[in-house]
Amino acid sequence: MKQNHTALILSGGGARAAYQVGVLSAIGKMMPKHSSIPFPILCGTSAGALNAAMLAANADNFTRAISKLAYLWRHLSPDQIYHVDSLSMMSSVSRILLSLFQHGSPKQQLSLLNNQPLRQLLQRFLDLDRINTCIHRKHLRALSITAMSYSSGKTTSFFQGSSNLENWENNRNLGLRSRLTYNHLLASSAIPTIFPAQKIGEHYFADGAMRQQSPISPALHLGAKKVMIIGVSGNRAPKHWNHEMARPHPPSIAQITGQLLNSAFIDNLEDDIQQLERINQLSMNQPQSSYEAIDTLIISPSVELDQLAAQHYSDLPRSLKYVMSSIGATPKAGGSSAASYLLFTKDYCRSLIELGQKDANWEKDKIMSFLNIPAHAKPVYE
Repeated sequence: MKQNHTALILSGGGARAAYQVGVLSAIGKMMPKHSSIPFPILCGTSAGALNAAMLAANADNFTRAISKLAYLWRHLSPDQIYHVDSLSMMSSVSRILLSLFQHGSPKQQLSLLNNQPLRQLLQRFLDLDRINTCIHRKHLRALSITAMSYSSGKTTSFFQGSSNLENWENNRNLGLRSRLTYNHLLASSAIPTIFPAQKIGEHYFADGAMRQQSPISPALHLGAKKVMIIGVSGNRAPKHWNHEMARPHPPSIAQITGQLLNSAFIDNLEDDIQQLERINQLSMNQPQSSYEAIDTLIISPSVELDQLAAQHYSDLPRSLKYVMSSIGATPKAGGSSAASYLLFTKDYCRSLIELGQKDANWEKDKIMSFLNIPAHAKPVYE
């Protein structure tokens, strides 16, 4: 039987990762019920790491994996991700201000939000022990979770997978075989200054998107021959530049932060995709080349997610909305991009899921061909 070396790459983006669940839900309906996942190689970064881990733990049953993901994201609320009460918010801001007088050696974790509720949510719904079971039963080749080391600045991909997979290292990237834990997931999704860093071994780690120059690299190191990427950039949405986009005031802290987050979560992935496509094209033009082209399929939002977030901004918890408004993270001030990463609200997440389903259905023929899903396969909900 020919081995499946298809990889799925799930990028970061905070609440935007709900879009990935919509795409995956649509794919699940294209496949026979209770099939194993069509992506034996899973690579996740930031919030995408949480989705990837859920898929990996249920790799033997794609229908079950999607059902769990969809249930979680459809019923999500901010208080399940971080503490939303005013006292917690004031305490966090006070610690950050106090650290300015501690000579660079803070005695406590510094972050705007405390994401202990997310740990509890993961422990409740995600059984990490099942990852090894799925690997042993050949439903899964590998799961990679990427984080950034505060000590070395290296992008570290912690992976759990088949015994024949080896570690890798170059100037900025490290692949390290590990038994994945909740700390790895929280580290990968710890957006600096917003969520606390996580200690793994003797070092602290943060969101893997921060210095990830080549998001596709872990999949290739783990043996991928085909790569499917679900992005969260809205790069298929039409772009219009005109005088109405100009703003009379200097950029707010929120606008600056939003662009920095977009640079980390979106730009590196899109640049890496373009580079891979160029390499594939070059190999096709050189028949004698030993390079084997990597087949890719990219699904990305057809609507600007910042615009969608602006419609749901009022759903943010009052305490967070106050902090966000003070730094200009409001639709009126042009700071919706920053807010979109923290909008873990039911209506926003459901809107993203519905958009993902619609976009995936537009690409149904391409998806079925890419994943070798037989046209006569009986859909899950037929």
